[in-house]
Parts: sequence; C-alpha cells; structure tokens
Amino acid sequence: MSALLTASLFLDREARLLERHLFAARRDGVVSALRAYQNADGGFGHGLEPDKRCPASLPIDVEIAFQALATAGVAPPELLGPACDYLTTVTIDGAVPLAFPVIEDFPRAAHWTDWTYAPGVNPTAGLAGLLHRLDFDHPWRTAATSFCWNAIDSGKLPDEAHGLSEVLVFLAHVPDRDRAQRAAPAVLDQLTAHPLFHRTPNPGAYGLTPLHVAPTVGSPWRAHFTEDQLGAHLDHLAAAQQEDGGWPVTWEPPSAASKLEWRGMVTLQAINTLVSYGRI
Repeated sequence: MSALLTASLFLDREARLLERHLFAARRDGVVSALRAYQNADGGFGHGLEPDKRCPASLPIDVEIAFQALATAGVAPPELLGPACDYLTTVTIDGAVPLAFPVIEDFPRAAHWTDWTYAPGVNPTAGLAGLLHRLDFDHPWRTAATSFCWNAIDSGKLPDEAHGLSEVLVFLAHVPDRDRAQRAAPAVLDQLTAHPLFHRTPNPGAYGLTPLHVAPTVGSPWRAHFTEDQLGAHLDHLAAAQQEDGGWPVTWEPPSAASKLEWRGMVTLQAINTLVSYGRI
C-alpha cells in the first residue's frame, strides 16, 4: 500500500476525531471537534495539547486550537473571540505563559514543570502569528503584536529553540512584511545554531529541523536552507513512517492515550509536509 493510504488507515484507526476531520478537510467537523475542548471562560483545555491531561484552559491548548483552525483554513468568530478574551484575562506584562500550576493536579509529561508558568514569546508569538494568519482582529492580538515586536527589537530573545520557532511563526504572518523580513535572519541564525536544532537528520532524537521551520514549500523561511538540507530531512521524514502507517514521537507522553493522540498529530503533520514538497 502507498504511504498515504497506510497513513490514512492509521489516522482512521488511532487518531482523534479532530485530526481525522483535518485530514479529510472537513472544516465544519474541525470546528465542531474543537468546541468539545473549549471551556466556559473561552479558553481551550481538556488535553487538547496531549502532554498534560488538565481540563482547565491553558494558553498552549488555545495555540493548538488556533493551529487546527489555520490548517483547516477557517476562522469562526464564535471560537476565536472568546479564546482571545480568555487570553486577555491571563496576560502578564503583555505576554501569556504556556500553562499554570493547575497542571500539577493531573497526569503530565515530565517536561511540563514550572518553567511553563513564565510568560514570554513562547507561546505569545505563536498565538499572535496564528491570529494574523487567520486574519482575526482583536485587542489581544494588537497588544501581543506590540509585545512581540518589542521582544524582537530588543535583540534579547530567549535562547530556547521552541521560543525562537514561535517568533518565526509570528514573523511569517505579521502584516509588516518588510520589518519581518529584516528581523527574520537573526532569529533564524539563532535557532539553527541551537543544540536542539538538527541541521542534518538525527534519527530518533528529539529536536527541531528545517521542516519544522519551513513545513511547506510556500514557507517564507524555506530559502534559509539549501535544497540538499531539505531533501535529506524529507528523505528521513518519509523513511520514519512505521509499519502501522503512523509516525513516531521522540519524547515520552504521560499515557498510552496521550502517545496515540500525539502520533495522530505528528502523522498528519508529516503527511502535510510530504505532500507539500511533492514526496507523496
């Protein structure tokens, strides 16, 4: 069977309803699936990001919801408006943290500790960038955009790979393209020099790769990498598909259910990237 067919069967068999709707490009289904994760305060929770099984609203879960909507190409105001209102209530000094101490009452992956309680560009920049991509205006987006530009202009971004990746999401979609193009090279250089960034494939190791930075052929950051670099990582990504049709995760989620949920997410991401680059 083809790689696409076996991946499709894996998603049908093991993935969440959300990823199945995303794979099938069912926009209404994506919106309906996300409603189940949205709380009365407007935020998203209930383990939408599967590494912590916490029902409370968390900014990281809001980001996962925004990512799903961006992938589906739909911007329902009835979901986005309350989510932005929620982000306003948890903003500290212009930024939001990934999570809050409430996660300690629930199963979570070992890396979800108190470092996630500090507000910063991770996830503020990613959230703001996704709202620009979705073309959804809100006072929180305006304030977050100002915070992100101030952080970038300071030249003192955190030396943390995921945080730098979030900044690149912001720069990929913020409307001031000239300013974004001027700022991006320094961020890209800092990220690609980080120990967690794999310039060449490192099978089984956790980290970021050029395909995380440029997951589609239309990414504005694709030109930062050579075709040989991208080709090597595409070869590795294609070869990483497992016998059951899905792709593996390179960290330890907190439960068997979490691991399957993550595998559905990374399988969908792998398919989308391989299709975009013409490998499937």
